[in-house]
Amino acid sequence: MIHLERQSVKSCILRSVGYDDAMKNLEIEFHSGLVYQYSGVPTKVYNDLISSSAVGKYFSDKVRNRFRAKQLVV
Repeated sequence: MIHLERQSVKSCILRSVGYDDAMKNLEIEFHSGLVYQYSGVPTKVYNDLISSSAVGKYFSDKVRNRFRAKQLVV
């Protein structure tokens, strides 16, 4: 499993976010240390997520439970 390069975000629950435009995979690292990869995420959702003033809320509202997720071993 190849992990994506992630960028830090200001959030109470998320530590960093990465995205693979070709595969439409969104990788989320939580402050807990857990990392999840969400598949089939449109580029617009990723762009809106990282530009949101409330990244954690956007993630909870628009990503979590909307896209297939798998926990990655780090």
